[in-house]
Parts: sequence; structure tokens; C-alpha cells
Amino acid sequence: MKFAEIPQQLHRLLHPPDPIVINHTITVEGPDQKKTSCYDIDVEIDDPLKAQMNQFLLSTTSQQEIQGLDSKIHETVETINNLKTNREFMLSFSRDPAEFINKWLISQARDLKTMTDVVGSPEEERLADYYSQNWAQEAVCRYFYGKVQQRRAELEQTLSIRNN
Repeated sequence: MKFAEIPQQLHRLLHPPDPIVINHTITVEGPDQKKTSCYDIDVEIDDPLKAQMNQFLLSTTSQQEIQGLDSKIHETVETINNLKTNREFMLSFSRDPAEFINKWLISQARDLKTMTDVVGSPEEERLADYYSQNWAQEAVCRYFYGKVQQRRAELEQTLSIRNN
């Protein structure tokens, strides 16, 4: 909720409550004349600050100033939340680096699977036997073949530049 919206939201709650009417007869005759009684009598007067507050809230320059301060507050809160997250991240790393790395890798693997819609078993992938299968050897061969081709293209480009 923005600061400028507060008066609109609270306006319906700021009306005075309905008066309470108490019917009571005061007797001034008889043996109870010496008792002291106090009575509160409400007198309605105009609030001089109400007009000033309304004028302040309705002026456009005040609205712009309030909007600017409100946006600064939101930015500051967001910055604080980001710094708090970073601090918690670093503190968890400083407490137990090995456990932190394991949890972080699990989290990153889960995020990657979510983004790429790949289905797999984290428990199987954690074990070395998973990477001893035929597909892993094929993947390594394709990776190195791509790197060799990339290096070959770089060398050919370098040699063709020297020959020209």
C-alpha cells in the first residue's frame, strides 16, 4: 500500500462512533445533597489541523514528494532484502563449506532440470556407476570431437591469415 492511499483507506474508520445516550435523572433534594459528582460533557469544535492536513494531502507537489519518498522506501526495502539474502548465502558457506557446496549443487541441478524439463533421478546421478554407462563415453567423445574441430578451425583461420 502506498503512503498516499492511507487516508483513503482510513477515512471510513476515522468517523466518530455513534453517541451513547444515557438517561439519568439528577436529584438535588434529600439527604444526598453533599455528594460530589463529575460529569463529562462533549463539545464539538472544528479541528484546525484537519483543513491543513487535507490541503497537504491534496496538493500535487506534496503528492509527488510522497510518491518519490514512497518509491525510495520500496527500493531501500528491496535492497535490504537482497543484502540479507546475500548475507545468509555467505554465512551458510562460511559455517560449513562442504555441506553448502553439496546443497548448492543439488539446488542448481534441480533448477536446471526444471528449466529444461529433463527427468532424472538425483540419487542415481550422485553415484559413479551412473557415469560409467555407454552414453557417458559417447558424450565425452562428442565433447572432445567438438573441441578438436573448434581448435582446428581456429588454426586454419590463423594459417590462412598468415598465408595472405
